[in-house]
Amino acid sequence: MKSKSPVRRLFDNRIFWVVISLLASLSIWFYVTSADASDFRQTFRNVRVELVGEDTLRSTRNLVVTDRDVSSVTVTISGPRRIVNPMDSDDLVAQVDVSKLTTAAYTSLKYDIVYPSGISERELTVERKSPEYVTFNVSLLTSKEVPVRGGFEGKPADGYTAESPVFEPTLITVTGPEAYLKNVDRAWVTFGKDMEVSSTYTTDVGFTLQDSSGEACSTEYLSCSQDTVRATLPIRAIKNVPLTVNLIYGSGANENNTIVTVKPSYLTLTGDSAILSGMNQIVLGTVDLTDFTTTFSDEYSIPLDNSLKNLTGLSTAEVAIEIVGLETKPYRVTNITYTNGPEDSQVEINSESVEVRIRGTEEQLNQIHAENITLVADLSDYRESVGSYMVPVRVRVDGFTDVGAVGDYTISLEIRKAETA
Repeated sequence: MKSKSPVRRLFDNRIFWVVISLLASLSIWFYVTSADASDFRQTFRNVRVELVGEDTLRSTRNLVVTDRDVSSVTVTISGPRRIVNPMDSDDLVAQVDVSKLTTAAYTSLKYDIVYPSGISERELTVERKSPEYVTFNVSLLTSKEVPVRGGFEGKPADGYTAESPVFEPTLITVTGPEAYLKNVDRAWVTFGKDMEVSSTYTTDVGFTLQDSSGEACSTEYLSCSQDTVRATLPIRAIKNVPLTVNLIYGSGANENNTIVTVKPSYLTLTGDSAILSGMNQIVLGTVDLTDFTTTFSDEYSIPLDNSLKNLTGLSTAEVAIEIVGLETKPYRVTNITYTNGPEDSQVEINSESVEVRIRGTEEQLNQIHAENITLVADLSDYRESVGSYMVPVRVRVDGFTDVGAVGDYTISLEIRKAETA
C-alpha cells in the first residue's frame, strides 16, 4: 500500500479547511466594514420643497405664502456609504419654516433637509444646495363678495316655461391675496345638462370663479365661503286663455245675431299648473245688449290672479259688439202707467209722452204702432215716499216677443198723501 504525501494529507485534513474558511470570512468582514465606514457622496435631484408654519401664518397674522419660485431642489450629501447609498430623492424633504414671518413682503429663506426616520443627521453632511434659497411672496389676505350667477343647460318640456334660475346663497365670499382676488367677478353655476323638465328643478352644484369677461379665474391661493350652491329653476305651465264678456240678451238681440270681437282674443299666461288647468276663460265684464242700438265698443282692464304672469304683456282689452239684422225705430209713447203704488197715496204722472227706441227686424218694426207700447213704472220702492220723482220705467211691447226697447227711460211723477175725510 502506498502512503499519502504530506501535501495530500494536509488537504485531506478537516481542521485545515476550517482554518482557511475562518481566515476568508475575516478578510471579507474587514473589507465590508472598511467600505461602509468610508465617506460616500451622492447628489439627489427633485427633492420636494415643503413649507411649514403656513397655518400659523394665516391664523395669527392673516398672511399667506404665494408665488414660490421652486417646488424642488438639488442637494449633494456625504456620509457613510451604508447610510447615503440606500437613500433616494423621495426620502428627503427640503423644509422651509415660514411661521416666524410677520409682514407682507417678497422674501427668500434657507431650507433644512429632513431625513427619513432613524437616520442620524450627525453622520451626514450637506455639501451643496441648488438653489440655496427658496423665494416667495408673503401676501396679506383679503375677502370679497361676488354674486352667484349661472344658467340651466337643459330645456323646459313642451307647454312649460322656465323663469330665471334662483341661487342660494346669492353671494359667495372669496378670500385670498389681493393680486389673485381682484379679477374675480362672479361665481358661475351651470346645472341640469341635457335635462327636460316639467316641474321646478332644484339641485346642489359646484361653481367656477370667473372674471367680468366670463373667463375662468385661477383658484390658487383662494378659498370660498362654501363649495356648492343650491340652484333652482322655477318651471311654470303655459296656457292660452280666451278673453270674453258676459252678455245680457234682450230687445231682439240673441246669440244668433250678436257678434263679439275681443282684441286680444286671448292671453298667454304662465303660472302654477293647478291654477291654469281650471282657467278656461277670463271674463272682462258684463254687457247689457239693451243699453245700445246696434254697436258697442269699450276698453276693459284684464283681471288676473297675482300668482299668474301675463306673457302677452297687455293689461287692457278692446271689446266691440255688433248686432246684425236688426234696426231701431223711435216711437212717441203716451201709454204710461204704474204698478205697486203706495196705499193711501195719490200718484200723478206728469210725463205726457216719452220717445222710445224699439229694436227689431224691419218687418216687425213696420207692424208696431205707438199704441202697442206701454211704459210701466214700478213704485215698490216709493210706498213711503211723498213728493216729485223721476222714476225708471219698463217698456212693454204688446203682441211682440222678439222686440224691445234699447236704452233707459224715466218718467216724472208726483206722490201725495191721500186726503182724509
